Amino acid sequence: MKVTLNRAVFIQELATVQRAISTKTTIPILTGVKIELKESGLVLTGSNADISIETILDKDNEKAGMDISSTGAIVLQARFFSEIVRKLPEDTFTLEVIENNQVSITSGKANFIVNGLDADNYPHLPIVERTNEMTLSVELLNQLISETVFAVSQHESRPILTGVHFVLENQKLLAVATDSHRLSQRIIPMEQGGAFNIVIPGKSLVELSRSLGDKEEDVEISIMENQVLFKTKNMLFYSRLLEGNYPDTNRLIPTSFDTEIEFNVPSFLAAIERASLLSHEGRNNIVRLSITEENVILYGNSPEVGKVEEDLNYEKVTGEPLDISFNPDYMKAALRAFGDMSITIKFISPVRPFTLEPAEGQGDFIQLITPVRTN
Repeated sequence: MKVTLNRAVFIQELATVQRAISTKTTIPILTGVKIELKESGLVLTGSNADISIETILDKDNEKAGMDISSTGAIVLQARFFSEIVRKLPEDTFTLEVIENNQVSITSGKANFIVNGLDADNYPHLPIVERTNEMTLSVELLNQLISETVFAVSQHESRPILTGVHFVLENQKLLAVATDSHRLSQRIIPMEQGGAFNIVIPGKSLVELSRSLGDKEEDVEISIMENQVLFKTKNMLFYSRLLEGNYPDTNRLIPTSFDTEIEFNVPSFLAAIERASLLSHEGRNNIVRLSITEENVILYGNSPEVGKVEEDLNYEKVTGEPLDISFNPDYMKAALRAFGDMSITIKFISPVRPFTLEPAEGQGDFIQLITPVRTN
């Protein structure tokens, strides 16, 4: 196997597959990147217990400037190999497998000889049967991920809650995440039929979103028994699925409320950030929202540091007066998911969960936060 190609283009591909490579693995070969050179181009593969990523660099890619002398495959230690390629002196480099699985890496006057591993020993990626399929744009998939993944649980005590629940039925795709203190749910209409009910690990979705970037293309999604495959023109991204039944979150979302208030997201977010400056320093990370007929005030208090109060600007308020306390970090994450718009926050009582949704929304994006009980 021997190939010469552009270093910057190669580094970009390598960085993508490295997202799937862990230094902490019980299978030594999985700390490496599999490099396979075919007549059609270069295929890089990285894998761990949860995700596998394969990128395809086409030999006709002009930026890559690929010159293939002979085909073949090898596995190289990902971390060292990546460092070597980054520090090579010229814009192009040559990769050649010599005897005993050793690899020569040459650029300008620099030449490295590194030990590789036999690619035949690298685990095979799952075989995907194209039965359960759907297509989304990269933009929409990234939006779905950013609107839900922050609400997954970070605790392994309930593994199913560390993932995002995706349900396709009746030409609607539902994505929902909850850590039992907050919930974020998005529904999008789909023209395609079909049905599935899966839970994808939150960590996999974060890496997927980073790997997709902001490309203007579509992603084909195929689902197998315990795997999901996201396929673009030049990348295959596999993730394992979480086993078990996701809780019925529909029953958590209230339908009647006593108090409603409308805020502009950026100005409300800025106020929450100011109030949380002090609450973060204290033992209790809590802020309090007080809604009366006269005004709406946000309080932050830390006995160790001091306190803050701010008379908030709001667009409109209806219903009963209310005093409610909550974790400002949950509120900040929820508000960031909405971006620059107006939202309606709906309350039942100081001890019942409250909802946030777009002021002009049709109920297709809704978030829920559980308040903090205070004396």
